[in-house]
Amino acid sequence: MISLDSFKDLAGTPVGEFKPKPTTLTEGQTEAATVLWQAPGGGTSIGVWECTPGRFTADRTAAGEYCHIISGRASVSNVDGSNTREIGPGDLLVLPQGWVGEWTIHEHMRKLFVISADA
Repeated sequence: MISLDSFKDLAGTPVGEFKPKPTTLTEGQTEAATVLWQAPGGGTSIGVWECTPGRFTADRTAAGEYCHIISGRASVSNVDGSNTREIGPGDLLVLPQGWVGEWTIHEHMRKLFVISADA
């Protein structure tokens, strides 16, 4: 039988302990996340992530990401600084597999993420 899962109160879902952001460009920036669901074999994962203000690099060459912003504000740009997008609560950001760039978190951010790798 296939399980039907649902998750409520994503704004209040605990994300665990904040730890240093590994790809930060801003000293002291921290993040926390919890995985809510993962496909058998790990090709897709869904979870909630939070990050404190600052800048960091991101690499989505191995898997694409869909980001539904729950709270906070950020700017996201391609690695060359082009195509900057301002995102905030209620927005959906699509980072296709192969994307590389930089995030600037302006206000403490919480997002729902879906990370999915092409076969």
